[in-house]
Amino acid sequence: MQTFAEKAMNNTVTELTDAGYKAIGVKANVAVNAEVEHMIDQAIEKFGRVDILVNNAGVGDNMQSAANVQDDTWNRVMSINLSGVMYTIRKIIPHFQDIGGGTIVNMASITGLTGGRGGLAYTAVKHAVVGMTKNVASHYGPHNIRCNAIAPAQVQTGFASSMENTDSFGMEAATRGTNLMPKSGTVDDIANIALFFATEDSAYVNGATLAADAGWSAY
Repeated sequence: MQTFAEKAMNNTVTELTDAGYKAIGVKANVAVNAEVEHMIDQAIEKFGRVDILVNNAGVGDNMQSAANVQDDTWNRVMSINLSGVMYTIRKIIPHFQDIGGGTIVNMASITGLTGGRGGLAYTAVKHAVVGMTKNVASHYGPHNIRCNAIAPAQVQTGFASSMENTDSFGMEAATRGTNLMPKSGTVDDIANIALFFATEDSAYVNGATLAADAGWSAY
């Protein structure tokens, strides 16, 4: 029986192929390095090369605050949201060097630019993603490899609704300023930023993390 994620992947492949594009779906757990390597190898085998990597896999931490964070939550968030990003970047960079360059787009979060708008694990990991983005941009920019990140606030997806057994203290503390958020974003809002970072329209941008929050963090 297919999982929700597999159904979404297959639906996306169908949508793209019906529109006349070539597409494949590869099931992978990004917390497992071997599966990440297989996924990228499959893409290179199918298309001959990979020019763009988008790191968009991630899980939440149920808003667990520092005093209440659980080991299994911490380890799960770190393995998927951080190690998964490292595994894909580590695998793709040699390929980018072989083909003369490439572009990486990391999905960070507004919690990676601020301090109080998420649980401890999620906040820590997204700060790490922002740091990794800068590090890769700095080290590999001379190799024609760009690495930028997007830092969304609330976006209209099922991400927040999927949280269970939330930490009431952490949730209250993290959401106390949401009344100052002008509006939530849409999937298209974030996709358009990813397209900008992925194309030559952003050729002079490297190592940047763009807050996508309708100005919420500017207050």
